[in-house]
Amino acid sequence: MAPERDTARDRTPAGATAASRPRMRLDQPLPRRRRFLPEYDPEAFGRLSERIARFLGTGRFIVWMTIVIILWVLWNVFAPGGLRFDEYPFIFLTLMLSLQASYAAPLILLAQNRQDDRDRVNLEQDRKQNERSIADTEYLTREIAALRIGLGEVATRDWIRSELQDMVKELEERQNGHRRDPVVFPAERSRGRDADDR
Repeated sequence: MAPERDTARDRTPAGATAASRPRMRLDQPLPRRRRFLPEYDPEAFGRLSERIARFLGTGRFIVWMTIVIILWVLWNVFAPGGLRFDEYPFIFLTLMLSLQASYAAPLILLAQNRQDDRDRVNLEQDRKQNERSIADTEYLTREIAALRIGLGEVATRDWIRSELQDMVKELEERQNGHRRDPVVFPAERSRGRDADDR
């Protein structure tokens, strides 16, 4: 009976895909795959292309390129016949210039794409910063409005001064024995000023 149980455990689970998949461990990295093409760091290549594109866009490159072309033409026109390597139509010079242009154009485009990516990231960061600034401004505006409403209910200096003057006058009248009518709140008496002078 025991051997039958072992064979039952070794059976694959029901389903067509369970038997075809190899078991993988998720806690270990996968082994490196063999690659037939050489590997390179895209960031390092991008930085190099940006450096080359920056150099191609300077006046120094134009000056050096002009000097090389002038020396090339002068050598192939005035050098002895056996030392010339590119005769009059200068086909080799044309080939070299077109080769240089064919490499320069993709390098410039690659540098431009990297700059566009950086600009896109900067634009996104600026947009988020603007949203935070707008939210902060709205919050501060609400706080200032709440403070203004709260200050509207606070007693002003002039109102407190007038109330104190009224109380001083009332105390003087009491001391002199001239008490007119008992008033609980001195501001309720109208002595030529508004009741809303608070």
